Amino acid sequence: MLALARQSLLGAFKTPPVTPDYPDWLQAPGACFVTLTQQGGELRGCIGSLEPRRALGADLIANARMAAFSDPRFPPVTGAELARLNIAVSILTPAEPIAVSSEAELLAALRPGVDGVIVELDGQRATFLPSVWQQLPQPVEFVAALKRKAGLSAHLWSERMRWQRYTTVGASGALVASSG
Repeated sequence: MLALARQSLLGAFKTPPVTPDYPDWLQAPGACFVTLTQQGGELRGCIGSLEPRRALGADLIANARMAAFSDPRFPPVTGAELARLNIAVSILTPAEPIAVSSEAELLAALRPGVDGVIVELDGQRATFLPSVWQQLPQPVEFVAALKRKAGLSAHLWSERMRWQRYTTVGASGALVASSG
């Protein structure tokens, strides 16, 4: 999967752009996130899908390119940057509802370091991958930041909020393998 993401990004810099083929085992529908970080660990782009809408291979290729060139938080990645970036691919399991009636119940139900979490309220939605627990290890901080990401108040609780969890399987490594 990392090789496919690398090929996708390298192919995007060719004229005309080249989209790599992917193996048969990536033909099944799937959802993934692709995260690009600079060598110091600073985020450089992260885009993904929460639900399977296309073949996992196609999702991976599209999300790798979107993370590099279409994340609205960052300018597009340049060819010169590629060798300095790390890439992580996270394949999502299907999301399942978290049935809770209070924030205290939600905080108790979460599995730090394991759960990716989705919050949704009145058309506003956000997610944090399980890897975000590394920066926000306390459930109360994690949930507050997720609400803010969704454009909600960190202190808001509503019966209409919908919470879901998922886990990920993934890999990470240098974006461009060194030759030698």
